[in-house]
Amino acid sequence: MSGILDHLSIGFGVAFSLTNLLVAAIGSFIGTMVGVLPGLGPVNGVAMLIPIAFAMNLPPETALILLAAVYVGAEYGGRITAILLNVPGEASAIMTTLDGYPLARQGLANVALSLSAWSAFFGAIVSVVGIILLAPMLAKWALAFGPAEYFVLMIFAFCCLTSLLGKQPVKGVLAAMIGLSISVVGVDANSGVYRYTFESVHLADGIDFVVVVIALFAVSEMLEMLEKVMAGHSVEVKPSGRKLFNLKEMAFTWWSVVRSALVGFGVGVLPGAGASVAAAVAYSQEKRIIEAKDPDAKFGKGDMRGLVAPEAAATASAIGSFVPMLTLGVPGSGTTAVMMGALTLYNITPGPVLFETKPELVWGLIASLFVANVLLFIMNVPLVRFFSKVLSVPGWLMVPGILCISYIGVYAINAGTFDLLLVAGIGALGYFLRKFGVPMAPLVLGVVLGNMMEQNLRRALSMTDGDVGVLFASPVSMALWAGAAAVVVVPQVLRRVRRARKVAAGAA
Repeated sequence: MSGILDHLSIGFGVAFSLTNLLVAAIGSFIGTMVGVLPGLGPVNGVAMLIPIAFAMNLPPETALILLAAVYVGAEYGGRITAILLNVPGEASAIMTTLDGYPLARQGLANVALSLSAWSAFFGAIVSVVGIILLAPMLAKWALAFGPAEYFVLMIFAFCCLTSLLGKQPVKGVLAAMIGLSISVVGVDANSGVYRYTFESVHLADGIDFVVVVIALFAVSEMLEMLEKVMAGHSVEVKPSGRKLFNLKEMAFTWWSVVRSALVGFGVGVLPGAGASVAAAVAYSQEKRIIEAKDPDAKFGKGDMRGLVAPEAAATASAIGSFVPMLTLGVPGSGTTAVMMGALTLYNITPGPVLFETKPELVWGLIASLFVANVLLFIMNVPLVRFFSKVLSVPGWLMVPGILCISYIGVYAINAGTFDLLLVAGIGALGYFLRKFGVPMAPLVLGVVLGNMMEQNLRRALSMTDGDVGVLFASPVSMALWAGAAAVVVVPQVLRRVRRARKVAAGAA
């Protein structure tokens, strides 16, 4: 314990230097703005700042603090448009739209924004404490996950989607299948075969995730909003008079925040799993737990517990992804992979020896993650009322404004007009799917997880000459298969038990 305290004293000495505090504050603000803009996301935000940090001759620990602050800030920022406009700023904010946006439409935008800021802050703190106490042990645990285990983890994540399908599971499964179909478009990385490109060179690299998200959320949402405006219905929403959540709401969501933060940290430690997986698993877990106790819970219609669960999990996962980077030299997410590239510019190789050779960098980063999250919480809460003013913008101005910003984000990906046409086409498809009651979350998660699932399956099979037994060979895989089966079967059993009890009570 004394060794940890000594290391923390070194870390906070680095983090509390005037330069690093200023850098953390600037990075947090930039990250928030990056997260708000659809199409950018934390990976692009961090990548854009690497040459600037290097050109300014910042010390390696200061440069890493800047990039980490941008990363965490983008996770915070992604929730703002997800709650206010139903347009997730980045992948992990998809689950936030399910209950955050309905809360905003109910006039609780201020409460939803402040509650999500609190839950994200708590998730970050849990994750930072976990890194301090458990990093070496968690690194060994993460090594137990090979391609087969990651494939089964994706199966588990898809099974968790069954709790999002509500009373129309066929439509949910259809949405997930459409998402998986989109994820396989493009050149097969292993065989070089063109898949579903229809002889179009523009589809050779596949359909970018940003294109799908903006089309299905921004464009289709704006089409629905435009429909209401043309029909003469008002789309304006008056924000709540309250600026913050109250203690009753904090107590109401407390255990959801705690459970989701722990889930998010556990998923974040796994290299490549990502915050979007953590948010989906945490939301599904909370929905099952809460609905088992309270069948009348309004998940998907504005339940605060459905808002805080993905927020706590996503931020905890983002912080947790630093564990494999620092201890194993393996990126825990796409953003930490970019940050590893930044370290190579300083001739620093992440890995186990980093704790011994560069303690000021490692512990300075860990301490700055705590400082950056405190700054973000202090920075974001006063801005809640400012952000919620977006809902007061008239629909005739909001619709073209959001579409312009969205299309700028899409055009910035490849600087080509084909992506703009693709967004319009997929957005129109999303609009009609919404009209038929097909949920968007399983579709987008199918796009997110599909490629990861396919690549890990092919790696696992190539390592064993096609032996499918590798998917059931390890205790980790078997535990995940059992969890996936339980996620599918247990809710059905509980639903039938409740139905039988109601019938028995009616007969009595």
